[in-house]
Parts: sequence; C-alpha cells; structure tokens
Amino acid sequence: MPTYKTNDAIGLREDLIDTIYDISPTETPFMSSIGKTKATATFHEWQTDNLAAVNTGNAAVEGDDAASATLAPTTRLGNYTQIVQKTVQVSGTLDAVNKAGRKSEKAYQLAKASAELKRDMEAILLSNQARAAGSSSSARKLGSVLSWIKTNTNKGTGGADPATIGQSARTDGTVRAFTEEQLKDVVAKVFDQGGTPKILMVGSGLKQKASTFAGIAGQRFNVTGMKPSTIIGAADIYVSDFGNISVVPNRFMRSRDALVLDPEYAALAYLRPFATNELAKTGDSEKTQLLCEFTLEMRNEAAHGGIFDLDAAL
Repeated sequence: MPTYKTNDAIGLREDLIDTIYDISPTETPFMSSIGKTKATATFHEWQTDNLAAVNTGNAAVEGDDAASATLAPTTRLGNYTQIVQKTVQVSGTLDAVNKAGRKSEKAYQLAKASAELKRDMEAILLSNQARAAGSSSSARKLGSVLSWIKTNTNKGTGGADPATIGQSARTDGTVRAFTEEQLKDVVAKVFDQGGTPKILMVGSGLKQKASTFAGIAGQRFNVTGMKPSTIIGAADIYVSDFGNISVVPNRFMRSRDALVLDPEYAALAYLRPFATNELAKTGDSEKTQLLCEFTLEMRNEAAHGGIFDLDAAL
C-alpha cells in the first residue's frame, strides 16, 4: 500500500515566519556627524570672516597717532534648498488582509520610504553636484560637499577644484593610488588655515587602504599567557601631527574621494523637516507623500579638505 505523503495531502499550512529580513544599509555618517539648523527661505545664507594676515612688522612709534583702520567686510554665502520625496500608494484590500511580518502595509511602506529618503539625502550631500536655482520646470538643487571644498585639496592630473565655491561642480582628474603623504598634505593645509580636522570619511576600498597607513593607532595588542590573541584589522583612529582623526567608512560617497572634515563647520539646514502629506483619494487606495526640504550649510569650507581622484585598487 503506497505511503500517504505531504505532496499528496491537501490543506497543509504554509511555513512563513512573521519577520522580514532586510540588510540594506541605512547608516548616514555624514548627516549624523554634522550640525542641524533651520532654513527660512529657499536660498539659505550665512557669513564667514577671516582675521587679517599676521604682521611681523607691527611696531608703533611711542606717542604717535593711531593708524587708520583697515577693515574688511564679511563674506556672504548661500545654498539652495532641495526637495526630496517618496510617494506610497496602498490599496484598501492590501491594508486589510492578514500579512506576515507587518500589521499595516501603509505603515511598513512609509517606514521603508523614510529610510530610502535618508539614504538619498546622504548620497546627494556627498555627490559632485552644483547648485541650481530651479524653475517652474526644473528642480532646485543644493551645492553638495564637493562643490564647496576648494582651499585644501590634493587632486590627480587634470582635476580641478570648483570654479566658484558652493556653485560649481569639481572636475575629476586621472585616478591614482591613495597614499599617506596625500593625507598628511591635506591635513597640514587644513591646520594652516586654522581648522582642526576630526574625520577622514572614505568608501570601503579607501578605508582598507587607510588601514595600512603608519599613523593608524591601536592595531596590535600584547597577549600574555595561553589566551588566544585577537587581530585587529580596522583603522578607527589616524594619529596625525595635528591631532587624532577618526576614519569613518561611508557607503554612499564616491569611491574616488577621501574627505577630511571638521563637523563643527557644516550643518543640515531644514526648511521643511520630514513630513507626511495625505494625498486626495481617487479610488480604493490611500496615497501618502513623504517629503523633506533641506540644504547644506558649509559654515567655512577652509575647515575641510579633500583628497580626490583616488583608486583603491592601485
């Protein structure tokens, strides 16, 4: 008599666990490290200033009249706000049926859209994007980090810094190997301008390259007795001549760039923080827009630096 098996039976319940697994990265190291502030117009502005150059000939004759004042005005800078958005549309039936891994399809999709917007914003901020005023038929765009960094750079052959900071994109040059000498060069330039670099932000390939630099701290541990040893391969702190610099990997930046940053001198300026807008119903579904309007406030670009035109494979 043949054995009655599962593939002959009717009515077996499905084996679907009540969890949804998603390993898509959601960390946004750049946005998380810089400040937060508020914008009040679509063109957000701020001012920078510099002290006069050091004068080693500064000596006054006793009893002389005071010298005439030579004063310089501040520099006024600005950036356009950029709107980013996602739209979620879920049918009434889908939200009503019993689902695995989530109770409300709408809530689940909105949570996904929020994470996706944060990733988009991080990538936009770190891209090579010139600012644009926009029009009735084109979107406003903010000037990204790369459009601001001009004073302290190290670039490949043919590479060029932005023609006008905050307004122009940079010109990519011929790629070359990432070396510690390049990093030292830019860190020293930032220091000479008065900055205090605190973060080296790089993609995965350049992070591994930076781990081989001589200035990396704490890669070895003394092991005593019979305990197994631990090999530390990560480079978290680079000890420069001008202070410790955290080496931070970022999945959403270009693989050819290494940014030397002081988070104190950059901020996200929100004209409209994250908000949901329930759109008009046109049938048996709910449409929701998730929206944010923001810009980059590069408080003083000379506090930052960049090593550009790099190839981790070289």
